[in-house]
Amino acid sequence: MSLEGFQDKPLNASERAERPSLNYQLSSTQQDGGSIVLEMKNISKSFPGVKACDNVSFSLRHGEVHTLLGENGAGKTTLMNILFGIYRQDSGDVYLDGRHVNITSPHAALKHGIGMVQQHFTLVPSFTVAENIVLGLRETNLFVQTSKVEERIAELSDRYGLRVDPKARAWTLSVGEKQRAEILKILYTGAKILILDEPTAVLVPQETRTLFEALGKMKEAGTSIIFISHKLEEVMQISDRITVLRQGSVVDTVDKSATTKTKLARLMVGKDVLIDVQRETVEPGRALLEVRDLKARDDRGLISVNGISLEVHAGEVLGIAGVEGNGQRELAETIYGMRMPESGSILLDGNDITGASISKRVGLGLAFVPQDRKGMAISPNLSVEENLFSKNYATQTVRCHALFLNKRDISRVSKDLIASFSIATPSEKTKTKYLSGGNIQKVVLARELSSEPKVIIAAQPTRGLDVGAMEFVYRTLQQQKKKGAAILLLAGDLDELFRLSDRVAVIYSGRIVGYTPSDPSYREKIGLMMSGAASEGDER
Repeated sequence: MSLEGFQDKPLNASERAERPSLNYQLSSTQQDGGSIVLEMKNISKSFPGVKACDNVSFSLRHGEVHTLLGENGAGKTTLMNILFGIYRQDSGDVYLDGRHVNITSPHAALKHGIGMVQQHFTLVPSFTVAENIVLGLRETNLFVQTSKVEERIAELSDRYGLRVDPKARAWTLSVGEKQRAEILKILYTGAKILILDEPTAVLVPQETRTLFEALGKMKEAGTSIIFISHKLEEVMQISDRITVLRQGSVVDTVDKSATTKTKLARLMVGKDVLIDVQRETVEPGRALLEVRDLKARDDRGLISVNGISLEVHAGEVLGIAGVEGNGQRELAETIYGMRMPESGSILLDGNDITGASISKRVGLGLAFVPQDRKGMAISPNLSVEENLFSKNYATQTVRCHALFLNKRDISRVSKDLIASFSIATPSEKTKTKYLSGGNIQKVVLARELSSEPKVIIAAQPTRGLDVGAMEFVYRTLQQQKKKGAAILLLAGDLDELFRLSDRVAVIYSGRIVGYTPSDPSYREKIGLMMSGAASEGDER
């Protein structure tokens, strides 16, 4: 593609009135840094069977970072999708600079000076950064000089510290560079309101720091930022104000200076939660999981696990840190038996399970908590009790006669597990799809851990969970560690790895590139290894 098919088409009078220039001038009322630039009043939105937003009101001030905080499904993204024109509200009103507006599409939102960076990027891989930035913003019947577009992008990049080469093809960019290109795409339009949906989920620590520095410069330039997050540490670091949503309604809006992580966690879930679960101190025993020179392919047939060797000992949690897409999923699935390795070996408590079936591995004491809990871990249309017994058909507590399980035993044991794992469900007969994400994860944990496994693979076990459910998962894994299980923990959140792991291994391009103690003081080194900029023994 060439930029020669694009031209900065002149805006008509109404568009000029609605769309700010790159260096829009602040009015005298905006210069105080506290004026309201956006108001969403009494917004409601329902989907079949779910009220996603219930009479929500939200405001944004000039030059502030206002965070939307809440558990998965609280309504944060739905509210912002309404503001960005992806959804239409059932009722309620939106005001920009005191003027009532109807935002009917993302294109209309951009004309009103509102841009949104979604969790999943939309760059065309074969296009350059410059081509991606102007794609879809203009008509294609006139011409523009490529050099002028690239110069403007370079200017924005330098101004805000969003380093990215405008001539680079999107497929060559790192995850952090792709995100910076998405932000530049919005700044190029002259947007005065920027929405970021979980922007740090895919970033290494150095990239997160770069992003926060850029957001600070945008604030100084007058940009107002809506920041969607569930990470309390970063919320307290970046926010000016915080609005907490729970079950589609606003619980409270607070100034950062007037709150704490503990208070925010209580607002999110409606009760006190223990955020900092203490790591259990256990003397490691023998190696229960041994992986030697393992190679495996991804779904495209490419090598994604490239000669990995590791050991996890009894009473130990080995954390795997890495940017998503570096072989973590394939590693977990190969150990569990969902995909066969190209070469290498896997031993479970001394037993070679390299070519064994999943059922054989489970019988030897292997448990798996997969990343995709709804797509892989449970059958949504089956009941809670059916999911609880989808793996362990007959046990000492459930009798089996003529290939049929005793229904009374199943019901009794299901109720015991529901109570033990605090699963909130109307009954054991309820279809699992009607449970919240946190309770679905509790069903998975109950099924996988009730058999007292020797080795547990936990892949992103708290992704999408509120802090209350996260606390439960943390405590449950620590209990299993205390019982002597070996746990392989794959997580994208370094704070979670530091909280739970005894050692941290870093994966990059399908290889283990180094190990560190599980200590926040190693965050910088781990971040460098995650980005491929350093490896074990590298003093940079």
